[in-house]
Amino acid sequence: MIIRCIAVDDEPLAIEKLKSFIEKLPQLQLKATFRNASGAIEYIKNNPVQLIFLDIQMDGLSGIEMVSQMVNMPQIIFTTAYNEYAIKAFELAVTDYLLKPYTFDRFNQAVTKAADYIYWQEAASAARQNTIDYIFVKSGYQLVKIFLNEILYIEGMRDFQCIVTPTAKVLASHTFQELEKTLPKNFVRCQKSYIVSLGKIESIENDRIKIGNKLISIGDTYKEAFYKQI
Repeated sequence: MIIRCIAVDDEPLAIEKLKSFIEKLPQLQLKATFRNASGAIEYIKNNPVQLIFLDIQMDGLSGIEMVSQMVNMPQIIFTTAYNEYAIKAFELAVTDYLLKPYTFDRFNQAVTKAADYIYWQEAASAARQNTIDYIFVKSGYQLVKIFLNEILYIEGMRDFQCIVTPTAKVLASHTFQELEKTLPKNFVRCQKSYIVSLGKIESIENDRIKIGNKLISIGDTYKEAFYKQI
């Protein structure tokens, strides 16, 4: 998988360092470099990229401001000499935070994390379009492959979502909404905390769905849409 990326930094030496590190990783394709955030924003309007290496303190628009303005945000790896923006970066859900001067090993670690997310997003999109029969989900420090035809239901939890198959329960570190958007149309939400596979439903009685040895009630909010779907 080739990852299209750009680098944004107002320091020429920082750009050169990024170029040299990027050249060492064959999965990265550097499309352009920029000395300011405004130029980068204009570029990605017509040239979508999957990953941005982004400085924070720059003349004009800062890296924080750039990310805050983005609607469809690619993976972002901040590259900065200042550690005081780490909490804000976490709030913006950026992929990683490289504190200058960073090593190639630390750079590679951040890229690997971004690549995992990009791979999952692309696989999820393909699954949503019914072009593949499996998805990968983040579970702890690994990506777990799950065949769509094996999923019975998904139970939404506070910090994790439990994907249940006949032989396993996988705790996925995605939001419930992320998984809901990922799955094809034969997966339907029946209440606030449950998505069920229509093909695995054994029976429905008194607004309760039976799947295996599990009974799942159909919530009032979702009842009309659920029955229309089946």
